[in-house]
Amino acid sequence: MAIAGAANEAGAPLLSKTVDGSVDYRNEPAVRSSSGGWRSAGFIIGVEVAERFAYYGISSNLIMYLTGPLGQSTAAAASNVNAWYGTASLLPLLGAFVADSFLGRFRTILAASALYVLGLGLLTLSAMIPSDCKVANPLTSCSPPRFQVIAFFGALYLVALAQGGHKPCVQAFGADQFDEKDPEECKAKSSFFNWWYFGMCFGTLVTLWVLNYIQDNLSWALGFGIPCVAMVLALVVFLLGTSTYRFSIQRESRSAFARIGNVYVAAFKNWSVSASVVADAEESLGLISHSRSQQFSFLNKALVGTNGCSLDELEEAKSVLRLAPIWLTCLVYAVVFAQSPTFFTKQGATMERSITPSYKISPATLQSFISLSIVIFIPVYDRVLIPIARSFTHKPGGITMLQRIGTGIFLSFLAMVIAALVEMKRLKTAADYGLIDSPDVTVPMSVWWLIPQYVLFGISDVFAMVGLQEFFYDQVPSELRSVGLALYLSIFGIGSFLSSFMISVIDKATSRSGQVSWFANNLNQAHLDYFYWLLACFSFIGLASYLYFAKAYVSKRINTL
Repeated sequence: MAIAGAANEAGAPLLSKTVDGSVDYRNEPAVRSSSGGWRSAGFIIGVEVAERFAYYGISSNLIMYLTGPLGQSTAAAASNVNAWYGTASLLPLLGAFVADSFLGRFRTILAASALYVLGLGLLTLSAMIPSDCKVANPLTSCSPPRFQVIAFFGALYLVALAQGGHKPCVQAFGADQFDEKDPEECKAKSSFFNWWYFGMCFGTLVTLWVLNYIQDNLSWALGFGIPCVAMVLALVVFLLGTSTYRFSIQRESRSAFARIGNVYVAAFKNWSVSASVVADAEESLGLISHSRSQQFSFLNKALVGTNGCSLDELEEAKSVLRLAPIWLTCLVYAVVFAQSPTFFTKQGATMERSITPSYKISPATLQSFISLSIVIFIPVYDRVLIPIARSFTHKPGGITMLQRIGTGIFLSFLAMVIAALVEMKRLKTAADYGLIDSPDVTVPMSVWWLIPQYVLFGISDVFAMVGLQEFFYDQVPSELRSVGLALYLSIFGIGSFLSSFMISVIDKATSRSGQVSWFANNLNQAHLDYFYWLLACFSFIGLASYLYFAKAYVSKRINTL
């Protein structure tokens, strides 16, 4: 299938019916009435539902598998979960580079889906290897077969590689189905990011209620095998929509990576050029002196010389560099985000989880309240709050992307404050009932005390997570939109690595001289509340830094931020 290079030879009448810059699967100009829009986005959102079902079928309960069948300590397991999640969130940078420079998004999605199926299949086989470590028990240790450990982590990181190609390309490909030059489709694209996240969380919700129960009560092999089947079905669904998709045309002979890299190299070579020479070059090219053109003015030196870059290339390079302060200040949000599948889950495992006399809710299933709050809140946000805000602000999105992200960061700060207070109460309850030295006895405190922090996480995601997706897609050059979404994902990758690093350092620092670690296997002796208060402080500092840089941010387009 040819994806790039199509010419419109039918004249002006055809232009009104086709989408500029897009072709269909036959390499012909994409007809607006029969391609793209919600008909194509529906297939792609369906694929995302299945992919998230598979991904969270692994990640949501991973800490319980590591502390159970693989026999790891709580601190080591949490560190390994964060390291894997960080890798899975950074690999989209590689996947996006391959997609935007070589294969294209469609082919990258196909290749990543095949890798996904292979990784999940190997993961299932590794879980079928007999092991003496059956359940997580903080009082005992065990050593699973070395081959099982190697096979499991090999398959786990193969899934991370597959996710790296799948995640940024599917979302960017879905957004490509809407023509931003058409007023109605532009408005629909803003809603697409909301409903995309809705579908993603719906898949996650099913995982947390179905797969986690199967993994904890029936079989880990079955719990990993079902996601493998789901990814096979996702690949079939994706292929069924091929005839409806729009494929973006690469207009430039050089890749966007090469053009942007050329700007940085040229600016470095011209570092000693005087300001007057740069001013002459700016004037000759018609560069108007205003706040946007003078931001990162050191790059304007790339305009000088016979091989100087164009104004468009200069603006592309600056648009990527402008993202750096927002990216950096959102890292603390990512560190906070990393706690729900690790320590929140281990907390829940110590508490009263009985729903009926014969049924206990899986501790990992509590994460479903994040997804459930998102599934409930997104329709309210998209259909009620946004129209109301739009009537006051007259902006297509109701509130700006940066305002949306800031609101989410603030809510995550509140979530950590509540998490710290609840953990203090859990520890007090354990002390009151004499359970400090009895980690295998359930603390007589309902697990529903954890629900507020999960719900706040969910509502925070609706603002910050979706806002970051739209922001990094919108504010990069059109040919680098897969990379833009990969940059958004890399926030959570680096955040997970930072969380893993913090846990390792704090664990070593607090367990010296016979002291009990903040992350001791016996959570009744540990001090997760101290860690949560520390994260709340970092979150407040991160929010203040974000607000400072967001106020100074210069948008790619007027009235979008």
